Amino acid sequence: MAAKPPNAEPAVPPPLRLDQYLPYLINRAGMSLAMRFGATLRREGVSLQDWRVLAALRERNGQRLTELAERTSIEISTLSRLVAGLEASGLVIRGRDSEDARAIAIRLSKAGDALAAHLTPAAEELERMALSGFSKAEASRLKSLLHKLYDNVMAIPAPGSGSGDADAAASKRK
Repeated sequence: MAAKPPNAEPAVPPPLRLDQYLPYLINRAGMSLAMRFGATLRREGVSLQDWRVLAALRERNGQRLTELAERTSIEISTLSRLVAGLEASGLVIRGRDSEDARAIAIRLSKAGDALAAHLTPAAEELERMALSGFSKAEASRLKSLLHKLYDNVMAIPAPGSGSGDADAAASKRK
Protein backbone atom coordinates (compact mmCIF):
# COMPACT_ATOMS: atom_id res chain seq x y z
CA MET A 1 0.00 0.00 0.00
CA ALA A 2 1.40 3.40 -1.00
CA ALA A 3 2.02 5.99 1.72
CA LYS A 4 0.16 9.30 1.56
CA PRO A 5 2.19 12.30 0.54
CA PRO A 6 2.90 14.50 3.61
CA ASN A 7 0.73 17.39 2.36
CA ALA A 8 -2.25 15.27 1.25
CA GLU A 9 -5.68 16.39 2.45
CA PRO A 10 -7.38 13.95 4.84
CA ALA A 11 -10.23 11.98 3.32
CA VAL A 12 -13.56 13.71 3.87
CA PRO A 13 -16.37 11.35 4.81
CA PRO A 14 -19.54 11.50 2.73
CA PRO A 15 -22.45 13.47 4.22
CA LEU A 16 -24.60 11.68 6.76
CA ARG A 17 -27.99 10.69 5.36
CA LEU A 18 -30.50 11.52 8.07
CA ASP A 19 -33.18 9.39 6.42
CA GLN A 20 -30.92 6.38 7.04
CA TYR A 21 -29.48 7.42 10.45
CA LEU A 22 -30.96 5.32 13.26
CA PRO A 23 -30.89 7.93 16.08
CA TYR A 24 -32.70 10.42 13.82
CA LEU A 25 -35.31 7.88 12.73
CA ILE A 26 -36.05 6.81 16.30
CA ASN A 27 -36.22 10.42 17.49
CA ARG A 28 -38.50 11.41 14.60
CA ALA A 29 -40.93 8.58 15.32
CA GLY A 30 -40.80 9.13 19.08
CA MET A 31 -41.31 12.89 18.85
CA SER A 32 -44.24 12.45 16.47
CA LEU A 33 -45.92 10.02 18.87
CA ALA A 34 -45.17 12.25 21.87
CA MET A 35 -46.65 15.31 20.16
CA ARG A 36 -49.85 13.48 19.30
CA PHE A 37 -50.32 11.94 22.75
CA GLY A 38 -49.15 15.15 24.43
CA ALA A 39 -52.24 16.98 23.18
CA THR A 40 -54.48 14.42 24.90
CA LEU A 41 -52.42 14.61 28.09
CA ARG A 42 -52.48 18.42 28.20
CA ARG A 43 -56.28 18.35 28.13
CA GLU A 44 -56.10 16.22 31.29
CA GLY A 45 -53.50 18.49 32.92
CA VAL A 46 -50.54 16.09 32.86
CA SER A 47 -47.26 15.93 30.99
CA LEU A 48 -45.83 13.00 29.05
CA GLN A 49 -43.43 12.28 31.92
CA ASP A 50 -46.32 12.41 34.42
CA TRP A 51 -48.12 9.86 32.24
CA ARG A 52 -45.11 7.52 32.25
CA VAL A 53 -45.06 7.64 36.05
CA LEU A 54 -48.81 7.01 36.30
CA ALA A 55 -48.65 4.17 33.76
CA ALA A 56 -45.65 2.55 35.48
CA LEU A 57 -47.41 2.71 38.85
CA ARG A 58 -50.62 1.35 37.37
CA GLU A 59 -48.63 -1.57 36.00
CA ARG A 60 -46.92 -2.17 39.38
CA ASN A 61 -47.98 0.03 42.25
CA GLY A 62 -45.76 0.77 45.24
CA GLN A 63 -42.36 1.35 43.63
CA ARG A 64 -39.38 3.06 45.19
CA LEU A 65 -38.07 6.16 43.46
CA THR A 66 -34.99 4.34 42.11
CA GLU A 67 -37.15 1.54 40.64
CA LEU A 68 -39.53 4.06 39.15
CA ALA A 69 -36.65 6.04 37.62
CA GLU A 70 -35.33 2.91 35.93
CA ARG A 71 -38.78 1.85 34.74
CA THR A 72 -39.71 5.25 33.30
CA SER A 73 -36.25 6.27 32.01
CA ILE A 74 -36.56 9.55 33.92
CA GLU A 75 -33.48 10.91 35.70
CA ILE A 76 -33.95 10.56 39.45
CA SER A 77 -33.75 14.26 40.38
CA THR A 78 -36.31 15.10 37.67
CA LEU A 79 -38.48 12.21 38.81
CA SER A 80 -38.33 13.39 42.40
CA ARG A 81 -39.75 16.78 41.34
CA LEU A 82 -42.39 15.09 39.14
CA VAL A 83 -43.52 12.85 41.99
CA ALA A 84 -43.72 15.88 44.32
CA GLY A 85 -45.97 17.61 41.78
CA LEU A 86 -48.12 14.50 41.30
CA GLU A 87 -48.40 14.18 45.07
CA ALA A 88 -49.43 17.84 45.41
CA SER A 89 -52.07 17.19 42.71
CA GLY A 90 -53.39 14.22 44.66
CA LEU A 91 -52.43 11.67 42.01
CA VAL A 92 -49.78 9.76 43.98
CA ILE A 93 -49.10 9.02 47.63
CA ARG A 94 -45.73 8.45 49.28
CA GLY A 95 -45.64 5.98 52.15
CA ARG A 96 -43.57 3.32 53.82
CA ASP A 97 -42.69 0.33 51.68
CA SER A 98 -44.56 -2.77 52.86
CA GLU A 99 -41.41 -4.90 52.41
CA ASP A 100 -38.94 -2.46 53.99
CA ALA A 101 -40.31 0.05 56.51
CA ARG A 102 -37.20 2.22 56.08
CA ALA A 103 -37.91 2.77 52.38
CA ILE A 104 -40.51 5.04 50.79
CA ALA A 105 -42.79 3.63 48.13
CA ILE A 106 -44.82 5.65 45.65
CA ARG A 107 -48.38 4.54 45.01
CA LEU A 108 -51.24 5.78 42.89
CA SER A 109 -54.05 7.48 44.74
CA LYS A 110 -57.61 6.63 43.72
CA ALA A 111 -57.60 9.78 41.56
CA GLY A 112 -54.25 8.82 39.98
CA ASP A 113 -55.46 5.32 39.20
CA ALA A 114 -58.67 6.69 37.70
CA LEU A 115 -56.74 9.17 35.53
CA ALA A 116 -54.31 6.49 34.33
CA ALA A 117 -57.24 4.17 33.57
CA HIS A 118 -58.96 6.99 31.67
CA LEU A 119 -55.83 7.73 29.57
CA THR A 120 -54.89 4.12 28.81
CA PRO A 121 -57.37 3.64 25.93
CA ALA A 122 -56.00 6.76 24.19
CA ALA A 123 -52.44 5.46 24.61
CA GLU A 124 -53.44 2.06 23.23
CA GLU A 125 -55.28 3.66 20.30
CA LEU A 126 -52.22 5.74 19.41
CA GLU A 127 -50.08 2.61 19.45
CA ARG A 128 -52.63 0.77 17.31
CA MET A 129 -52.66 3.56 14.73
CA ALA A 130 -48.86 3.83 14.73
CA LEU A 131 -48.58 0.11 14.06
CA SER A 132 -51.26 -0.01 11.37
CA GLY A 133 -49.99 -1.98 8.42
CA PHE A 134 -47.79 -4.11 10.69
CA SER A 135 -48.71 -7.71 11.32
CA LYS A 136 -48.87 -8.83 14.96
CA ALA A 137 -45.59 -10.67 14.41
CA GLU A 138 -43.94 -7.55 12.92
CA ALA A 139 -45.16 -5.36 15.78
CA SER A 140 -43.87 -7.89 18.31
CA ARG A 141 -40.54 -8.14 16.49
CA LEU A 142 -40.22 -4.33 16.35
CA LYS A 143 -40.76 -4.08 20.11
CA SER A 144 -38.29 -6.89 20.73
CA LEU A 145 -35.69 -5.18 18.53
CA LEU A 146 -36.23 -1.85 20.33
CA HIS A 147 -35.64 -3.57 23.67
CA LYS A 148 -32.44 -5.09 22.29
CA LEU A 149 -31.36 -1.71 20.89
CA TYR A 150 -31.97 -0.08 24.29
CA ASP A 151 -29.88 -2.76 26.02
CA ASN A 152 -27.07 -2.19 23.50
CA VAL A 153 -27.16 1.58 24.02
CA MET A 154 -27.17 1.18 27.80
CA ALA A 155 -24.05 -1.00 27.52
CA ILE A 156 -22.14 1.85 25.81
CA PRO A 157 -19.90 3.63 28.35
CA ALA A 158 -21.31 7.02 29.27
CA PRO A 159 -19.28 10.06 28.24
CA GLY A 160 -16.87 10.95 31.02
CA SER A 161 -16.97 7.45 32.50
CA GLY A 162 -13.28 6.98 31.87
CA SER A 163 -13.68 4.27 29.23
CA GLY A 164 -13.47 4.43 25.52
CA ASP A 165 -11.26 6.14 22.96
CA ALA A 166 -13.21 9.41 23.00
CA ASP A 167 -12.52 9.91 26.71
CA ALA A 168 -8.84 9.08 26.24
CA ALA A 169 -8.55 11.52 23.36
CA ALA A 170 -10.33 14.24 25.34
CA SER A 171 -8.01 13.81 28.32
CA LYS A 172 -4.95 14.07 26.04
CA ARG A 173 -6.21 17.43 24.72
CA LYS A 174 -6.45 18.90 28.22
